[in-house]
Amino acid sequence: MEDISLHILDIVENSVRAEAKRIEIRIEEDEESDLLRIEIRDDGHGMDGETLKKVLDPFTTTKKTSRVGLGLPLLAESARQSGGNIEIRSDVGKGTEIQADFRYADIDRKPLGDMINTIITLVVGNPQVNFSYTHKKGEKTFTLDTSDVKSQLNDVPLSHPEVVKRMRDYLREGFEEIGTSFY
Repeated sequence: MEDISLHILDIVENSVRAEAKRIEIRIEEDEESDLLRIEIRDDGHGMDGETLKKVLDPFTTTKKTSRVGLGLPLLAESARQSGGNIEIRSDVGKGTEIQADFRYADIDRKPLGDMINTIITLVVGNPQVNFSYTHKKGEKTFTLDTSDVKSQLNDVPLSHPEVVKRMRDYLREGFEEIGTSFY
């Protein structure tokens, strides 16, 4: 994968397939500690201990249409290439938590990528899911929570063009405010 946003898209789609109703995506950029941390938490089906042991094996998948599952193994390899690591916790019926750490300044760390379009794609494509996106850079934090957005929209769908435009503008302004690149 070209950038971290595509890893996030792939992993969150796993959460959607696991019937998560709420998915939290957290990104922390800490240049001082040389850390880029990606956390994804969901309240989906979760994995049993046996599945969890094999989840980083590319030839293990729970998908019925594929014999390989590359999302988590590729994310783990990207983290390791930049001197980082990945941790995965999961409980059946409670959900899954993934934390991938990257050395921020490592030459082999992939760029964060287009998080704005990644978030818009996830939100518009999965209106049944409530997403919480938090991005912290240094001491500044930006958050978008679709449950708050939905409560203000009444019956207007998140896919309405004006809602998408406003979400995109809100994300862009938030990224500018915390001083991070939105591509």
